[in-house]
Amino acid sequence: MRREFFAISFVILILEALAFIYLRIAFYISIGPVLFLAFIGFADVFQKRQTIRRNYPLFGRMRYWMEELRPKIYQYFIESDIDGTPINRVKRSVVYQRAKKDLSTKPYGTQEDVYAEGYEWINHSMYPLDLDEISEEDLRVKIGGKDCTKPYSSSLLNISAMSFGALSKTAIEALNKGAKIGNFAHNTGEGAISSYHLKHGGDLIWQVGTGYFGCRTEEGDFCPEMFEKNAVRGEVKMIEVKLSQGAKPGHGGILPAGKNTEEIAEIRGVKPWTRVESPACHSAFKNNFELLQFVKRLRELSGGKPIGIKMCFGSRVEFHDLCKQMISTGITPDYISIDGSEGGTGAAPVEFSDSIGTPLKEGLIKANNILRGYNLRKELKIIASGKILTGFDVIKALALGADACYSARGMMLALGCIQALICNKNTCPAGVATQDPMLTKGLDPDDKGVRVANYQYGTIESVHEILCASRTDKPSHLNRAHLYRRVSPIEVKNYEEIFPQREIGSLIDKELNFN
Repeated sequence: MRREFFAISFVILILEALAFIYLRIAFYISIGPVLFLAFIGFADVFQKRQTIRRNYPLFGRMRYWMEELRPKIYQYFIESDIDGTPINRVKRSVVYQRAKKDLSTKPYGTQEDVYAEGYEWINHSMYPLDLDEISEEDLRVKIGGKDCTKPYSSSLLNISAMSFGALSKTAIEALNKGAKIGNFAHNTGEGAISSYHLKHGGDLIWQVGTGYFGCRTEEGDFCPEMFEKNAVRGEVKMIEVKLSQGAKPGHGGILPAGKNTEEIAEIRGVKPWTRVESPACHSAFKNNFELLQFVKRLRELSGGKPIGIKMCFGSRVEFHDLCKQMISTGITPDYISIDGSEGGTGAAPVEFSDSIGTPLKEGLIKANNILRGYNLRKELKIIASGKILTGFDVIKALALGADACYSARGMMLALGCIQALICNKNTCPAGVATQDPMLTKGLDPDDKGVRVANYQYGTIESVHEILCASRTDKPSHLNRAHLYRRVSPIEVKNYEEIFPQREIGSLIDKELNFN
């Protein structure tokens, strides 16, 4: 009886202790969040940077949370399939599906308003071509003029300029693997050639920007010895001198300090963890005459490889002068890359991104017209860049005067980009536009390289089918008369009517009106 009494007493004691501990834990669990919220509230009251938080402590923070969530909510729950920006959901879905080789058809007709002003299309033939009437070789273009001894056979769609630094090492590696699988070119961007560009042996277009990364002296000037060392690499098929880019023409490239890791800094020849801003202008030349001399010098140093110029179309006077200098010096770049002001970038001042430079359509038309006027198109190819995503985008660029195209954001979407619009914050959740190893490790180059190749192949197949449907046996036979645009609810014009093509040689020996 005594033992039972002690046993019961012991159990009651244990239960009381447990109850006491439980109540204490419950108290701290309940009071902890209250104290934490009170601390946040007091912090809001005493801070002076944000009036809303100071006037409405704690609750005022909801404004900033909603600002952060707004783009995500808008993208996933509010915007329609065709009004999203900068790239709508329909086009994003095309890229995703092609990259994964998913279903590539759509049901129930187009969501586009075909009677809306600005709607564009190409007409088909009553007697389309069979696919085998256009060969794979017909879907490539030879780039290399009279002074080029190592011309390059380029695909109609290649990877646009995106540097290691703007993109992660896994993204760069995946892009290059895709280029190798699909036999198309990978533009390095101005951030120099890294080991990730070389790992899979894909064809490279080495871009030389105003910072001369990969070919610079300690002072930041052009170094011919370093240039030659990289330019003669077997992987480098063409070299591109960047004058300007569409998203920030007249402004140098920007690499935020958080993305400038020790590895990237070593490749570029700069100090790590510092904000790197490329100069707006080149120091190796200051005018069109000197630019062409520089082109000649790079061609010699590279062993005769194609040398191109990248620009967003700007001053017509300067472009006319460039063409005149080509004629007078006899020096011609092998290609000019025309980048539209709608082009993308990881970081750009708002005013430059929104309000400076010529959009691709007008820039491409003007550049082609002027080059034709000086009879320079035989020697010089044009590559178009600026929101090139689908087969029809490629067809449209070719019809307006391009010989080939670049795509940047299309390739990023194929890598898994979700258009989070935080490329400049080093927090890209898809591991594409970040140097955070916790994020980049999620991007598998082996898997994503295949997806990049799938997307490019599917897009070129679309180009192939559109050419056949319109009974156009070669991409070079496309012209402005092939494209139609609704200019009002009751009027349609083709692009030859809207932007008449200049006659070849019509500008030679003529007084020019630049107004």
